[in-house]
Amino acid sequence: MQAKDVIKIALDSTQGMVPMYLGDLSDADLLVRPVPGANHIAWQLGHLIDAERHMLQAQMPDAAYPEMPAGFSELHSTKNAASESTKGFAGKDEYLSLFSKVRAATLANLSKLSDPDLDRPTTGNMAKYAPNLGAMFILLANHTLMHAGQFTAVRRKLGKPIVF
Repeated sequence: MQAKDVIKIALDSTQGMVPMYLGDLSDADLLVRPVPGANHIAWQLGHLIDAERHMLQAQMPDAAYPEMPAGFSELHSTKNAASESTKGFAGKDEYLSLFSKVRAATLANLSKLSDPDLDRPTTGNMAKYAPNLGAMFILLANHTLMHAGQFTAVRRKLGKPIVF
């Protein structure tokens, strides 16, 4: 097994958690905040989708990703995270489709790399969290896992069953 095979397992497993946690949630449920001031799932999903593209493209400018709907990045930006507005957010099916497309692109970008490529140092403010490309891909998987963990607080608030 090569390093990128292990990274692919991490990316695949966290991708599988997202629809599992969202399976029995409605579009309206995605807009529920677990506590005042916390981000709702819709914002978090859009943030995950947008961040994955931008984080990897900052390190691999030639990394190919699908285009996002107009205004998507702005709506899901960190400056909009604290907004109380629920206007403009997509439904569960659209988020799951976009997430799947972006993760497929991430995996395709990973598949083009060799193990030595994964040692290439990263640059910019993300370098302190992921000092090389291999660590950046793992960070993308962990970012998904971290937000999926936050989805469970909304699930509990809504009285949904434990799924994992």
